[in-house]
Amino acid sequence: MNDHITPPTAAPALDPVRAAGIATMTTLALAGLGWAMRAVWQIRLATAGEPASGLPDQGEGNHRPLTSLEDSYHLVSSASGFAAAVCAIAFLVWMGRVRHNGRELSGARPRYAGLWVYLGWVVPVVNFWFPRGIIADAYRSSAPGEPLPLSLNVWWGMWLISMLTGVGLTYADSTDEIIARAYTDVWQLLASDAAVIAAAVAGIFLVRAVTAVQERRMN
Repeated sequence: MNDHITPPTAAPALDPVRAAGIATMTTLALAGLGWAMRAVWQIRLATAGEPASGLPDQGEGNHRPLTSLEDSYHLVSSASGFAAAVCAIAFLVWMGRVRHNGRELSGARPRYAGLWVYLGWVVPVVNFWFPRGIIADAYRSSAPGEPLPLSLNVWWGMWLISMLTGVGLTYADSTDEIIARAYTDVWQLLASDAAVIAAAVAGIFLVRAVTAVQERRMN
């Protein structure tokens, strides 16, 4: 006589995202601050001008002793690089969790395999859209019918600009080569720094939006 009663379905196994979201937003703020400090030091280098002794890298493996300003830039560069590395770890952890939760909440298979949470940033060509796509997919799965947050496109656009300029988070030049650029072409450096800082700020709003919508579904 109870055949008409539908058995209760198991609640989706969701990963907690609040702590991961807070950690990611905090490290994004620190990374943005680190790049702002780099920009300040680059302006100081440009204002001071190239020393009479020439650039730090004299060529043919020869390096002159650094000035106090150049030495302090090395410290700022190392600190900002460390902050960016910690931020990357926190962001990947958060990204993996929101992707998992999106799958659990929707019951549908994600468009991107879990491995792309990590490889999507480094594999050529696909790194131009996979990371954004993973987060967009998680948001749509968590909040069906709601428009994507504006911060997603701002964050991704700024990230692409910083990456394509070749002097942002993904530059291959040494710190001494960056110092040389500050003496000769500081505006290119500052434009890339501004894109990184803007990406960090937009990233904070993005993480907040995606985390909030998943927490709302959990509750």
